[in-house]
Amino acid sequence: MHEMKTETHPIESADATLLAYGREVGKLLSSSSTECWTAELWTIFTGYIISLKEQGHAPELCDTYFSFKELVEFFENVERIGRGECLENNRFL
Repeated sequence: MHEMKTETHPIESADATLLAYGREVGKLLSSSSTECWTAELWTIFTGYIISLKEQGHAPELCDTYFSFKELVEFFENVERIGRGECLENNRFL
């Protein structure tokens, strides 16, 4: 008689994690479209840049810019996924 193995495999665990991420992204996007999120990000970043006149030098500006850029790219990629564009090697065609 064979015993059934009930160990969780790393792939199953990774799949569950990806599904959980997907649910969170879905909740985020259900509140607004990707276009609105991108526009809001630009508004936030623009406000930050304008406020630097009052705040003075910001040594973390470069890091902030690249974080902003990654967020904008995230929403652009989500929009592409929504349009059914294909991914190849984790990059859009």
